[in-house]
Order: sequence, then C-alpha cells, then structure tokens
Amino acid sequence: MSDVAALVDAYLAHHFTFRPVDASFMGIAGHDHRLPPAAPDTAAAERTGLAALRAMLTATPEGDSVGERLDRRLVEAQVTLTDAALDASPRLANPAWYTGEAAFAIIGLLLPRAAPVDPAAIAARLAAIPDFLAEGQANLIAAPSVITARARREAASFAAFLRGDMRQHPDWQPGWADTATAAAGALDSFSAAIAQLPDRPAATGRAYLETLMHAGHGLEFDAAAALAKVDADYARLTVELAQLAAANDPTQTWEQQAEALGQHTAAAPETVIDLYRALDARAVADAAPLVTPATEFGLEYRWLPAYFAAVARDLYFLPYRSPPGGAPGDGSIYWVHPPSEPAADYLRGNDVASVKIIHAVHHGSIGHHTQNARARSAQSRMARIAGTDCALGLAMISAGTMVEGWACYVQDLMAEAPDFYSPTEQVLLKQFERRNAASVLVDIRLHTGEWSREQAIAFYRSAGFAEARVEGEVTRNLMLPGTRLMYWLGIEMIRDLRQRWKADTRSFHDTLIGHGNVPIAWAGAEMARAGLLD
Repeated sequence: MSDVAALVDAYLAHHFTFRPVDASFMGIAGHDHRLPPAAPDTAAAERTGLAALRAMLTATPEGDSVGERLDRRLVEAQVTLTDAALDASPRLANPAWYTGEAAFAIIGLLLPRAAPVDPAAIAARLAAIPDFLAEGQANLIAAPSVITARARREAASFAAFLRGDMRQHPDWQPGWADTATAAAGALDSFSAAIAQLPDRPAATGRAYLETLMHAGHGLEFDAAAALAKVDADYARLTVELAQLAAANDPTQTWEQQAEALGQHTAAAPETVIDLYRALDARAVADAAPLVTPATEFGLEYRWLPAYFAAVARDLYFLPYRSPPGGAPGDGSIYWVHPPSEPAADYLRGNDVASVKIIHAVHHGSIGHHTQNARARSAQSRMARIAGTDCALGLAMISAGTMVEGWACYVQDLMAEAPDFYSPTEQVLLKQFERRNAASVLVDIRLHTGEWSREQAIAFYRSAGFAEARVEGEVTRNLMLPGTRLMYWLGIEMIRDLRQRWKADTRSFHDTLIGHGNVPIAWAGAEMARAGLLD
C-alpha cells in the first residue's frame, strides 16, 4: 500500500466515524446501522482526529500518479475545511443538520440501491433517533430563524412519513412500528423545543469564505476579486439578456418570453414521463460530437412512488442522486413527480423547456449522469465519492466546481448542437446564466456581512427569481456558504480550460470529467502537467 493510499484509508475512517449517513449514500458497508455522534465531546474528538490526519499529511509525499496527487489534495482540503467549519459553520449548532441526518439515515436506505434493504440497520437507526435528537436539542443555543423554520418543516414531514407513508414501502417490516412511532414522537419534541431558539446572524465571515475558495475550490483570488468579477458579469448578462430577447421578439420582454415557454408542454399529464425520456435520448444523440455520453450506465425515469411524495416536498429529496461510488450498480433512478391537480399547473411545471434544460441535460444525459459515470472510474479514490449527494448537499465541497460547474456548463454546451434549443429557449438559458451570477453575489455579500437577509431577498426578486423560490434560495445561501460560488465559477473555469485545450472538443470534455469530482482548478493543473493545454 502506498503512503497516499494509507492516508486515504485513514481519512475515510475518520469521515465515516463522524458522518455514517454519508457512508450509506456512498455505498460503503459497515455504517448503515449508525447515526452521527452528537455528544458534548464530539467536536473535540473530531479535532483530535483532524490533528492526527494533519500530521499524517505532513509525512505523506505527493505521490507519482494523477490519482495519488488528487487523493492527497482532496484529503488536505477536507482536513482544512472540516477544521474551519467547526468554528465558522458548525453542523452541531445547525438544527436542520439533525433533522436532515435523521431523515436520510432512514430514507437513504429505502431508496433503490444495488445493496438490498437491511431491516436490522433500519431498526437500529430508528431506535437511535430519539437520543440523537435529544443530544442535538442540548447542543442548540441559537440559530438563524430561517434555518430553524426549515428544521421544523423537515421534522414534521419526516414524523408524518414515519407514522404513515413509510408503512406503504414494499420493504416495510412490522417490527419497525414501535421504534418508528417513538422516533416520530422525538421529532415532535425536537421541533417544539427548537421553536424557542433565539435568532442569530448566519454570516460565516470573509475568512471562512476565502478558506472555502482557496482550500476547497482551488481558487487563487479572494472574495473581493470574485465579487468584482461577478458584479461585472451580472451587469453584462443583464444587457445581453435584454438584447437576446429583443432580437428574438421585440414585442415581448425576456420575462414574457420565458413565461410563454410554460405553454409548451406534454400533451397530457400521463405523458410527462415520456417527455423526460424522449428529451434525454435526444440530448444523448445530439451531444455525441461534443462529449461521450454515459450510455453504458443506465438512467431510468420512473414515477415517484406515492409513499415518497409528501416527504419529498419538504426535505432535500433530489429527483436524481449520484450513484454510490462504493457500490454503483449498473444505473441510476430519476424520479418524476406523478400527475397532480390541477392538470394545467402540473403540465406548466413540467414544460418542455424546463424538462429539457434542467432534467434531461443538467441532471440526466450528459450532465450529472455522465459525469458521475466517469467519476466511478477516476484514478483518484476520493474523486469517485467526493461528489456524492448526501443529506445536506455534496459529501465534499471540493467536488463542487466540477459537479455543478459541469452540469451548468453543459446546458450552454448543448446550444452548439444544431437546433437542440429554440431561440426562445436560448433566452431562458441566458436568464439561467444570469441567475447563477446573481446567486454568487448573494453568497458573497451575505457571508461577508455586506448584505442582510432582507437585502438578499430584495435582490433575488429584482433578479427575476420566482417568488416561491426566493425564501428557499436565501436559506440555502445561509446554510451552505460558498456553495453558489461553485456553479458560476465552475462554468467560467471550464470555459477557460477549453480555450487552452490543444485537441478536439470531445476529447477535452472527456478528459476533464475523467478526473472525477475534484476542483476544476486541480483537474486543469493535471491537464497542464500532461502538456495538454497551451
């Protein structure tokens, strides 16, 4: 075993000690029966483990291969970021961390996986929920009010699932009934207790934000430079959006044109899933000259089962999740919400443009689906699992510029496929690009203290965000600092690398995502080291 391989083993052992639910999502055996520790000495124990890993890093050389170099860098980033987060953004002080971990400790094991459902593991986790939430209640002193509100919604939704819909799951065991009921009662008690938490500011501060940028995303500039760049880009995109809309239809604003796209839908609610499948297949075919689609790794669109429908509305329940790197099986499931009333609203919520851009391209076909398939065979072990979707976002934030940067970038890439998008859909694409820039401005200005929550809400409204999304976007900014940076800056870094690439377009994209889920800056460094960039 190489020095780097031993370092990765040591890091993963540490990670799974404190984050066993992550292990379940990654398909790593041996942790499905556990919930995270949350006792008063947890943070101190974690710091002790991080100090040991830091000493091991110092004694571990870089390694000779691409995989070893990226593994070491990912471990170093995780040690740095985890240590910083214990002070600036501690999960143990976040009420929604407790509700999210408790919920997905169970739901994650009930989602389709290569491994069969383990009734004993679910029973053990159900039995552990009351003590876990009691420890959380003892740890919580104050929290941002929007995060507390989210935790209470999650607690109510998951408690209802435990009392009702879970019992309709095909793997339900009658022996779980008593522990599920007790867990639901503990969620009720936790929600009532945190309702009394005092509000507190959520800004993590410039220092932590820049630690995320430098150590996590591999960026060489600071928050002020990022803000200046994105401010300028947002202003430019605002002009470009208006110009593109005027060229497409001078009688309608971009808002009106985007609204009109909602009228282009499937013929009937029951055919919406066929629309998803057809647009995914078309994206795979049309993208072939630009990137090699992951046709060897299946993607199956299915109606979301009724027993998940209610809980999916209130939790971080993604329609598509990255397959577990430790046990990926041979494909992924993509959930489509089944028809609901009124039918016209359901069809508008699944209009052709939205399904094409968001679902078929961004998440399916050549987006996250192809990216995840390539990550499964990356040389770096850490890069195979870093982009795993867990209970509250990515397992390792360093995966973010590649994961989200790539999926947003390919939305625009498909404009290079002849006739894939209509002119009006390209107006919507430009608005999506502008929206990503707007989210970065909020991300930075909230966490450096320049903007209040109310100012962030006002800006999102002025930027054209749907009213129903505004509160959720700000809550996400507050809970997950530095993550909106990943989208916009990831796109920009991919574009820059593509300009420097010496060979054809398809080989560029295949090479880039072949590095797995690592910061794009590090993948670029490896491409330059191999002599592939000007």
